[in-house]
Amino acid sequence: MLAPDKCIGCRTCEIVCSFNKTKAFNPKTARVSVLMYDEAALSVPIMCLQCDDPACMKVCPTGAITKGADGTVTIEDKRCIGCKLCVSACPLGNITVSPVENRVVKCDLCNGEPQCAQYCPAGAIEFKEAAPSTIKRKQDIAERFKELFGEVGE
Repeated sequence: MLAPDKCIGCRTCEIVCSFNKTKAFNPKTARVSVLMYDEAALSVPIMCLQCDDPACMKVCPTGAITKGADGTVTIEDKRCIGCKLCVSACPLGNITVSPVENRVVKCDLCNGEPQCAQYCPAGAIEFKEAAPSTIKRKQDIAERFKELFGEVGE
């Protein structure tokens, strides 16, 4: 769950994520990114929302993207051919190509213990079981950002 109004723009989430995934403090390899909207004096952590009906999964020609019973959407590296259709399909730009790993990556919730949520000093990122009201709130937030700032990567 994201609480953009709590984000202080420290980017701790990016650093923790990158170290957890690649053992290097390199925000470019993080599965979460903090977007800074200077005009609105707003920082927003952006990560995979683990969509109910993932567009990335629908466009994957090899079936490398799957949704587990716990709701986590993951990429199976051995099946991924690197076509990047999933990158284009994600409406919020939450799938990227890691320049260090040279592969498509996304948040996988750190096997149920997201490090970004654990170390966020402001509590802007929380890991909670999804309730219908939480899902609706996430969708509303995503829609507001799309209205205000357009699709990420445009």
